[in-house]
Amino acid sequence: MTKRPNRAAAKKRKATPPMLPHERIAYSPITERPALKLPDGARMAVWVIVNVEHWDATQPMPRTVLTPPAGGSPMPDVPNWAWHEYGNRVGFWRFVEVFDEFAIPGVICINGSALAAYPAIVRAAVERNWEFVGHGFTQRNMQKVPDERVDIRKTRDAIVRATGKKPRGWLGPGLTETWETPDLLAEEGYDYVADWVLDDQPVWLNTRGKPIVNVPYTQECNDVAMMLIQHHKASEYCERALDQFEQIYADAAHSARIMALSVHPYIMGAPHRLKHFRRIFEVIRKKDDVLFWTGAQILDWYLQVGPKPR
Repeated sequence: MTKRPNRAAAKKRKATPPMLPHERIAYSPITERPALKLPDGARMAVWVIVNVEHWDATQPMPRTVLTPPAGGSPMPDVPNWAWHEYGNRVGFWRFVEVFDEFAIPGVICINGSALAAYPAIVRAAVERNWEFVGHGFTQRNMQKVPDERVDIRKTRDAIVRATGKKPRGWLGPGLTETWETPDLLAEEGYDYVADWVLDDQPVWLNTRGKPIVNVPYTQECNDVAMMLIQHHKASEYCERALDQFEQIYADAAHSARIMALSVHPYIMGAPHRLKHFRRIFEVIRKKDDVLFWTGAQILDWYLQVGPKPR
């Protein structure tokens, strides 16, 4: 029997005013919280996120490396589509070699449409037991998605079909959200989100139903920000990542901290940048009290040792 939509519940949701950020999460200085302890005396956990995106060649490119001589947004935009596609054809596989060499558990944030577009990438990640995180069905702002719930659900279902596992985490394309996103994620079965870059420890976010955990992500150690927006030279990624690691490691003397590294195959997977990405792990892997975890591992640890939601 076909399940009828719950019109009363939908009407009630529309009548409820949106939850503002300060209503989703109360201010909490990290120095006044009970200490969080990682297993085996570890001080901090690092998770490394590879963002795999599918750019629709029939639409204007979300990001560009080369502007056309006469300006505008010409179609087709072969140079900028190909710039991105290089990452999935070549750059991603450089990442795979680094992750394998340093035994790093990978996290792949992937558009739902990319699962069908790049089956070899999916296969390589599944073989290595990487975690799959929902990243929107297509690479566009969540505010521009016609039906956000459908997009979130389609992404989840595409990951299940491709991997046999339901994704536990979500990262919005460009970290974009609507006023409803955390509510919809919790209602559609996601356990954590990483859009709220405001802490070095996981935190609880209120929703109109059950709360959801936010796992620390990064805007500072993110190759989009550094290479495409701030236009730094390639070595900046390594320098900043190690500077950030040094400080967070010191901060974690009495309470555990989380550090994220975010990369895209078409950016840090480029030939002139890869060695600077690799250098990070040559340094950090020498510390025996630093864990490399997935987002799901960070979540499960926090659910066990962290505070309970109100």
